Amino acid sequence: MESADGVNANVVRLLWEGAQCWKESMKLLRIAEEASVSKDCKIGECAEDMKAFVAHRRGILRPAMDLKNVTKLNDNVKTSLPSCRVETLNNEEAQSLLPGLCLPFNTAFYMPEALNIDPQQYLQALFIACENLVKESSTIDSGQKQLSLHKRSVHRLSEFEGEYDAVIVCLGAKVNMLPEISGRLPLRTCRGVIVHLEPPDDMRVYPECGPSILSDAWIAVQGPRSLNVGSTWEWKSINSSPNVSTDEASKALLQLLPKASTIYPGLKDWVFTGARAGLRAMPPLTPVGSLPLLGCINDLIGSNHTCKYWLFGGLGSRGLLYHGWLGNLMAHAVLSCNEEVIPSELTSWKNTRPKS
Repeated sequence: MESADGVNANVVRLLWEGAQCWKESMKLLRIAEEASVSKDCKIGECAEDMKAFVAHRRGILRPAMDLKNVTKLNDNVKTSLPSCRVETLNNEEAQSLLPGLCLPFNTAFYMPEALNIDPQQYLQALFIACENLVKESSTIDSGQKQLSLHKRSVHRLSEFEGEYDAVIVCLGAKVNMLPEISGRLPLRTCRGVIVHLEPPDDMRVYPECGPSILSDAWIAVQGPRSLNVGSTWEWKSINSSPNVSTDEASKALLQLLPKASTIYPGLKDWVFTGARAGLRAMPPLTPVGSLPLLGCINDLIGSNHTCKYWLFGGLGSRGLLYHGWLGNLMAHAVLSCNEEVIPSELTSWKNTRPKS
């Protein structure tokens, strides 16, 4: 699913190790952007548009919806990171960014560095960056290196035995499809639907530099004539299909449009053009927040294996913030065969996992 709040300045300060997460995410984003405009890149339709597909740099506006919200967000403004600042705007200032905006409490919080990222395009660009790195290192070291992407169906982890030294299981909400793991992880599933909207005519378009909006329903700007609005929350769903039925789409639109148009009333006239869905694996709540699940799982699935199996999951709704730093930690742990490289907060789930 495309995300409006994937890298969101408002949650960074409150997030566990938020500054480190933001730093590593921005580092990977720069790498992806450079790769997306390289001569080897074939993402999208034309090279000039590649960078825009990776990240829509419009910032994100978060209206205050109640007094408690105002107090909480004002605290965030005071403690925001220099590289990820939060600005307080009154109604007039917010209107200058997005004419027609409606602020229930005459206050909004603007995050100019916040991003709206297309995950699929972003990951494709990162893979191209990896391919470029392999080519460069092969030339420097005068040795042949190879990076390959293999696609195949796997039904059990045991199918990797004898073929790999280490395997990282990173399947999101589909992790329960593996029989060795099914039902053994403290994860909650949640299906979310987003709807796509377009203006009814050429005269009514979203402002060219208008920010995305993060509220009871978020609005992710894809362009002047293309908006995504999300998201619904269906807990305990096991439906991982991105396809949305007519009935499910209608219910999502009825739920999301009133929330979104409360903040941006002009949206009422926009036309529904489709819907998509995704299934998240949400981690359990800990004293320091809802943290991803990392670590070696050989003890979980049985220690009689020649291959070392690792879990990277439970990123929930903050995967775009967590993935850079935690991916780096996971790589170091796997290469060193040392789980202690990973902070104990991310491996403590082993002490509370559901019993099989």
